[in-house]
Amino acid sequence: MPISEMPAPHDDLGESPPKVVIRPPGPMSLAWTSRLERSESPAFGARRRARADIAGADMAPVVYASGSGSNVIDVDGNRYVDLAAGFGALLLGHRPARIARALSLQADRLWLALGDLYASDAKIALTERVAQLYPTRDARALLGQSGSDAVAAALKTAKLATGKPGVLAFEGAYHGLGYGPLAACGLRASWREAFADQLNPHVVFAPYPRSPDELDASLSAVKNSLGAGDIGAVLFEPVLGRGGCVIPPPGFLSELRGLSRRTGALLIADEVWTGLGRSGHWVASTAAGVLPDMVCFGKGLGGGLPISACIGPDEIMQAWRREPSREVVHTATFHGAPLACATAIAMLDALRSEKLDRRASEVGERMRQGLTDALQTVPGVGAIRGAGLMVGIPVGSAPTALAIQRSLLQAGYIVTLGGVSNEVIILTPALNVAENLLQGFTTTLRGLLEGQPSPEVDR
Repeated sequence: MPISEMPAPHDDLGESPPKVVIRPPGPMSLAWTSRLERSESPAFGARRRARADIAGADMAPVVYASGSGSNVIDVDGNRYVDLAAGFGALLLGHRPARIARALSLQADRLWLALGDLYASDAKIALTERVAQLYPTRDARALLGQSGSDAVAAALKTAKLATGKPGVLAFEGAYHGLGYGPLAACGLRASWREAFADQLNPHVVFAPYPRSPDELDASLSAVKNSLGAGDIGAVLFEPVLGRGGCVIPPPGFLSELRGLSRRTGALLIADEVWTGLGRSGHWVASTAAGVLPDMVCFGKGLGGGLPISACIGPDEIMQAWRREPSREVVHTATFHGAPLACATAIAMLDALRSEKLDRRASEVGERMRQGLTDALQTVPGVGAIRGAGLMVGIPVGSAPTALAIQRSLLQAGYIVTLGGVSNEVIILTPALNVAENLLQGFTTTLRGLLEGQPSPEVDR
C-alpha cells in the first residue's frame, strides 16, 4: 500500500482509549511484515519466530501508520494506547506540538552542519544546556546519536583519564549494542558471546542487588574486582531499565561511589532510561545523593529524534587533550545534528516548564499502587516495581509474559518486555499520559489475568 493510501490520522488521536476494528495483527500489518521479512536482516524475523515457539502462539507484529500523544494507529486502522512510547524515548508522546514546532523552525534554517569542524548554533546551544544537567558549574558534554554512543564516549573518557582498560559492569544491565557498551552488556550473555573475540577483554561483572539480602554479596564482588587495580570505569544503571525496572536497595549507590573513588575508577551513571524525568527525577543518581563522575543521557533527549550526551566535569573531560603527541577524538557525521539539537532544546524546555519529572513521580506512584491493589490476589504476579513512569510487572516466566503482551495488543495496549528472561511486563508511557488511560490498562490487565474475555472488537 503506498504511503498516500495509509489510514489518515484520526481527529481523536492523542489521549483516547483503544479502538480495535480488526483483530491484530490485521491483514495489512501481515502484508507489510511479509515485505519487511524479505528485505530486513533475518535476525529479527528469527527472533519473532523464536518467541512464537516460546509462547506457543503467533507473534506476528502490527505495523504503525501514525501516532499522536499516547495513541498509535496501525495500518489496519486499529487505535492503541501506547504504553511503550518508543522504548521510553517519547517522553511527550508521539508528535508533540512543542517538538514539532522546533523541528519545523529548524528545518527551515539548517539540517546538517559540519560535525566537529563547523558546528551549528543549535549544537552549541544544546551543549551548553545539557552541560547544566551535571551538578558542577564547569561540566562539558560529548554529543552522540544514541544512548549506546553516550556510553561509548564515557568509557573512552574513563580510559583516557585513568589509563586503565578495565570496566566493571552489572549482571542484568543493558547499555546498548555498540562494541564498547556491548562488552559491558549484562542482560543477555548471548548478545556478547558471538562477538567476544572482538570485544574489550577487560570487562568483569558483579551481581546487581535486587533486595537488601543481596547487597553484601554484590558489594563484595565489586570490591574484589576493583582490588585487581585495572578497573578504570564502573558502569551502572541507577534503576535497571530493560533488566526489569529493579530499584537497588538503599546504600548500594553510595557504597558504589565510595568504592570507585577509593580505587581511582570513574563512576559512570547510565541514565539513558532513568534520566530526564522518566524515574521521577532529572538525574536519578544525583537524586539518590550520589554524584557520578560521568552521566549518560539518550532516549528521550531529542523528543523522538536521535541524540544523546555524555556529561562530566572539566577536570575529567580534559583527558581528551592530554595526548600532545597524537590526536584523539570521538565524533561522527551526525553527532550534534541541528535538527535533533533543536528538538532536544525544546524537550528540555518542556520538561522544566511542565514539571514533568514531578508529574512522573506522582502519577507513577499512583499507577504502581493501582496495579498493586488490582493484581495482589492474582496468582503468579510478583511485586510491582519501578520508579516514576518506568514500571515493571513480574509475571513469572517468558511464555506467560509473551502471552500477556499478545493479549494486551489484541485489547489495544502496547507494552514491552524486560527482565533477565523476558518475564516482566514493562511500561514506559509518555510522561504526560492521561491517567484514565493508565486506569483503563490496569482494569484490562486484571481481566486478562483472571481469564475474563478482552473487550469486544469494534465493527
